[in-house]
Amino acid sequence: MDHRPTSSFPIVPRAGLQFFRAMGHSAIALFGGIGARVLFAREIVRGFKEVQTWSREVMHQMRAIGVDSLPLAIMVAAFIGGVITIQIRYQLFPGIQLSIVGLSSRQIVILETGPLLTGLVLAGRVGAKMTAEIATMRVTEQIDALETLSFDPVAFLIVPRLIAAVIMLPILTVFADVFGVLSGMMAAVLITDVKLAQFIEGVRLGYDQFQVTYSLIKATLFGFAIAYLCTYEGYTTRGGAEGVGQSTASAVVVSSIAILILDAITAILLAPYLQA
Repeated sequence: MDHRPTSSFPIVPRAGLQFFRAMGHSAIALFGGIGARVLFAREIVRGFKEVQTWSREVMHQMRAIGVDSLPLAIMVAAFIGGVITIQIRYQLFPGIQLSIVGLSSRQIVILETGPLLTGLVLAGRVGAKMTAEIATMRVTEQIDALETLSFDPVAFLIVPRLIAAVIMLPILTVFADVFGVLSGMMAAVLITDVKLAQFIEGVRLGYDQFQVTYSLIKATLFGFAIAYLCTYEGYTTRGGAEGVGQSTASAVVVSSIAILILDAITAILLAPYLQA
């Protein structure tokens, strides 16, 4: 195999060689990143065995991830729910029963915007926070100090955040769903010509318990993706303060993309079971 620099080749074959070498480097980086994340997952599984190490931190992380994020999640869901209801009402053709406003608002909030927007908001707020915390500990050698003291840093730093995110994100999604529908009802009654009885009739129409289960399944997957990807970025940070900033930005982008991909996969696999 010829390992000469690309610039040393003649001009004609140089462009093709640059392309294939770039593709090769990208493929190596992709599979290398996948392998590193798989090894990180193995370390997390091993960290679960250190129950005494992570159990004391779970409640603290549940508060930091869930309780402190509750006002933001409710506010976002309330505004989105109200806007959705207003848009639905004024897009209806004349003669359509106004109860469809309640039905559509419930479906959109519970099945899509509730879990999705909560996940994206948490990726920006909680994901960036946990990445910056762990990355700072890495570049200041605090994680190395834990390892020197025979203290498992994965069990102490990663596992509690993963457990807390998987537990708290579905709970936040429940609040988001409830306040999204309630704000939609208030917007329909106070701003549009939809009556309260008509909106409630639409909310009850075709309701099935699996719709809420579907929302919680999404939220659980989103919580896992946020905690896993963001803690990985923080744990593998290099390069001082600049590395902390790069890891934080990368964590928010990667976790947001993962949430969108998981949202699409969940819809493809489970949406057929939502038919009333």
